[in-house]
This record gives sequence, structure tokens and C-alpha cells, in this order.
Amino acid sequence: HAAVAAIHKFREDERVKEYLSDVDGMHKVVLETKNEASLVKVADSLKQQDIPYYLWVEQPENTPTCLATVPVMRSDLGDALKRCSLLR
Repeated sequence: HAAVAAIHKFREDERVKEYLSDVDGMHKVVLETKNEASLVKVADSLKQQDIPYYLWVEQPENTPTCLATVPVMRSDLGDALKRCSLLR
């Protein structure tokens, strides 16, 4: 849900437009954090670096469960995702 929400919310962003223009070339990476607190730290780091993202908050629990960024090059993320590991 978070990925679709991010694409919709930031649909006017040039990176999103470019991503959507190449359906066959779409690529995504799924990462994980250790817990809710580390997910919130990732969101804070993305915000500090002005990287658009959508934080999915599960209802009615009001619990952040995942987030998605706009399509962005890994090199542009800095260390915003250093607390994450590849989900296997």
C-alpha cells in the first residue's frame, strides 16, 4: 500500500513521471528495519534529506508499519537507509 500511496501522492514529481514512463524497466527494492522505532528513524532521516516518502500507518492501531520513497537512485539516499537490510 505504501508504494502505491507514494506514487499517487508524489505523481507530479519528475522522478515519479520518469519511473512510470518505463513500465518494463520498473525496479524496486524491499528493505526491513528491526522495529517500529527504527522505521520512524528512517522516516526522520528521509525528511531531513528532503527525500519524499509515504509512511504507512496501520489503522485502527495507529502503528507505522512501512514506508515507500519516490523512485530515487541509491546514491541519492545518502545514509538514510543505513539502518535497513535487504528483506529476504
